[in-house]
Amino acid sequence: MNYKSEFLNEIKERGFIYQDIEIDKLDNIISKNKITGYIGFDITSDSLHVGSLIQLMLLHWLDFYGHQAIALIGGGTTLIGDPSGKDQTRKILNKNEIDTNIKNIEEIFGKFININKNSLIKNNYDWLSDLNYIDFLREFGSKVTLNKMLTFESVKSRLDREQPLTILEFNYMLLQAYDFYYLNKNYNCILQMGGSDQWGNILSGVDLIRKINRKDAFGITSPLITNSDGSKMGKTADGAVWLNKMKISSLDFYQFWRNINDKDVSKFLHLFTRIPLNEIKKLSSLKEREINEAKKILAYEVTKIVRGKEDADEAMEIANNIFNSNIIDERLPNIKQDKLNLKNDSFTILDAIEKLNLVKSRSEIKRLIKSDGVRINDKLYKSNDLSLKEYSELNEIKITIGKKKIGILKIS
Repeated sequence: MNYKSEFLNEIKERGFIYQDIEIDKLDNIISKNKITGYIGFDITSDSLHVGSLIQLMLLHWLDFYGHQAIALIGGGTTLIGDPSGKDQTRKILNKNEIDTNIKNIEEIFGKFININKNSLIKNNYDWLSDLNYIDFLREFGSKVTLNKMLTFESVKSRLDREQPLTILEFNYMLLQAYDFYYLNKNYNCILQMGGSDQWGNILSGVDLIRKINRKDAFGITSPLITNSDGSKMGKTADGAVWLNKMKISSLDFYQFWRNINDKDVSKFLHLFTRIPLNEIKKLSSLKEREINEAKKILAYEVTKIVRGKEDADEAMEIANNIFNSNIIDERLPNIKQDKLNLKNDSFTILDAIEKLNLVKSRSEIKRLIKSDGVRINDKLYKSNDLSLKEYSELNEIKITIGKKKIGILKIS
């Protein structure tokens, strides 16, 4: 089925639509008028990670086709915590922690939407902090039933596993519904988008708008994105893949995409790049060794969106130097050490990898060595005594962890 709206056609063809509320009616409206839509973002950390990338790209396409996109920062709701898709109650952050996270996260939105031109960043603390609780319950609490909340999968799954669900978290759902109501009333926002775990919250907001504002409102959720092996997309052995450069280097970010499974290339090109669909079709048809070219394009394009062209160019150049030309690039993480320390074993492979920040813990380094996950100058490191003696007469050595993490030890 083709929609009349360019925006809806774009996100449908790219695989963004999982559930919807009256999308045909929305299509009639959006094909004739510019609308306002929003997505809410948690700020429980000082950076978003690639798990948020699908929502950022949805905002991008809404903005790209001339509609107003609102990136809603949950400065107020993060004080409570969203139960959706979680096994346990989230850690409650204080206001100072949340404000610090907001400052670090806000800049990422400008890479996806035109904030100075049409689209907006809003913080729901601005209106939630002024609510009178008794008045709020009288006006809005009576419009949302616990019966309906208990049918939402995000709540049901918690209760089925006998995980505690607090009144605080039930209030979160009511407040998120209020966010949609508030944006509808004050910004004529008629569309909320989000991940599939937000379906219940979106339904509650739509109901609230229809009951109180007497207006139409719509919702779209995106599918849960997993790797071809079923694992959660964006999670690695080292943890989340962050969007903020202070959390993970642009080279490591680039290499994450460069090393995805062949089966995920087409899906990720559709979801996480701006490459035209006809070009993606050609790239998706590549097989065997040629698929590596598609992976390089994917890695470059995603890095360019998230980190900017300069960082993407540099990451691609460093990766080419290391893996194609076998050049030790000086921009890689590097440390210096006296050869005597290598000879007398006061500086071991554990020390080198730890100081290069390539692995989080020494026990993890030992596990990687045992499982053939560490190479020195492209040869497996197999020494049981963890020594670097045999390399002490070299000027420098390249230490590689797995497929993508590399550092240089300079020996003087």
